[in-house]
Amino acid sequence: MLPESTNGAGGTSGGGLAVPMAWLCAEYLADEVLRAAALVAPGSLEYRAGLQALALTVHLAGEPDGPADAWAPRRVDEWLRHTAYDRPWPPWVEERLATRQAAGGGPDLALARTAWRRLRDTWIRAADLDGRTGPESPVDEAEQIWLPAWKLGLPLAHLSLHLR
Repeated sequence: MLPESTNGAGGTSGGGLAVPMAWLCAEYLADEVLRAAALVAPGSLEYRAGLQALALTVHLAGEPDGPADAWAPRRVDEWLRHTAYDRPWPPWVEERLATRQAAGGGPDLALARTAWRRLRDTWIRAADLDGRTGPESPVDEAEQIWLPAWKLGLPLAHLSLHLR
């Protein structure tokens, strides 16, 4: 699958509008996973954070050409590894975005950068996911703090992948 095409011309020559197919495919896959998991209401801030976090993970973990054989078990395992709680996800995202920018960018990169900026700059009041005393202790839903959207979206993406 080509990462971008024009309105029927099959390429970007001729000055046509570039379509960010790789990003659109990643966002579609993320939406399918989140809807199937049914953990939060579609359209909510939490859902949007999970959608953008998972779409970024799918897009940046794959080849710039787009998700070939997206549901292969090795691909899902890779997404689970990147979204795991103990992984440094924000530095990974920044590194991958910089690598893609150095390779030439494109309309997919512009949408990925916008998603990352929204996840980083939007703050959501939610349960303190880091306030647990151990991995087995429950999250106190009454203890709410302001979190960057990615801190809520990433665990939602990870859990949704597990429930797929």
